[in-house]
Amino acid sequence: MTEGRQPGDEAAIRALLDRRAEANRSKDADAAVRPYAEDAVNFDLAPPLARRGKEVKDPERPREWFATWKGPIDVELKDVQVSVEGDLAFAHGFLHMRGDRTDGSHTDVWARSTVCLKKDGAEWEIVHEHTSVPMRMDGSDKAATTLEPDS
Repeated sequence: MTEGRQPGDEAAIRALLDRRAEANRSKDADAAVRPYAEDAVNFDLAPPLARRGKEVKDPERPREWFATWKGPIDVELKDVQVSVEGDLAFAHGFLHMRGDRTDGSHTDVWARSTVCLKKDGAEWEIVHEHTSVPMRMDGSDKAATTLEPDS
């Protein structure tokens, strides 16, 4: 075991990520922002390029986004890897979102996700998150949202 790493750290981080995915599935905006640190930085799929601090913790933004979905959002985390060193950790993997939108469209998108965490006392919190989709490099400037991770 790495010095400073406590038994159960990886399980606690995975549980945090699962709770956040469930909050998104059930459209619980307060629970969706709860895991973020007060000074968190978020590089999300939606503009702007970055959000910081209170902007990340504000449940109004996810509440507005949830309102664009009919019913629950199917959120799946795949191939999540967690690394812990003392009071710092990161997790990375793939995020799959599917569901019907209020405008009549259907969303089915894979994205890449990296989450950096810091232990505050006994609890882990997200201090940085980066979610992205690859871009087609053919000059079209289109996002490659239909790619899927290798099985």
